[in-house]
Amino acid sequence: MKLLLVVACVIISTLSFGQTKVYNPKADAKADITQAVAKAKKEGKHVFMKVGGNWCPWCILFHKYSQDNITVHKTLSDNYVEVLVSARENKELLKSFGNPGRFGYPVFVILDQNGKVIHIQDSGLLESGKGYDESKVNRFLLNWTPAATK
Repeated sequence: MKLLLVVACVIISTLSFGQTKVYNPKADAKADITQAVAKAKKEGKHVFMKVGGNWCPWCILFHKYSQDNITVHKTLSDNYVEVLVSARENKELLKSFGNPGRFGYPVFVILDQNGKVIHIQDSGLLESGKGYDESKVNRFLLNWTPAATK
């Protein structure tokens, strides 16, 4: 029985340390957003807020997907300044952005160059099967670029 308990503890700790950490729960989200807005204004882009957490498998999946998918990554880097916001630690701050967590996580908030919310996207609508659908994700991103919203 003790051996089984030790093995279980080793497996659990190995899995815990092996988890991907994307969201920084200690980050100053307000400052990060302010910096992203200033950079977006300077570069003629919008801000793409990824709201979620390390406890959310779909949040980690989208982050990796948006880095690895060449088409989506290019659309993001050409048109947006990205900022990650840890949802649990920033509930009060997120109220000022339309309470996006009502759609579940991850949720995406598009801000214009002045920091105004212009769209909140339920990420579930961008899924297909057990992952994200490139055409849905890219179409969503292209529909909210500065050029598209002028």
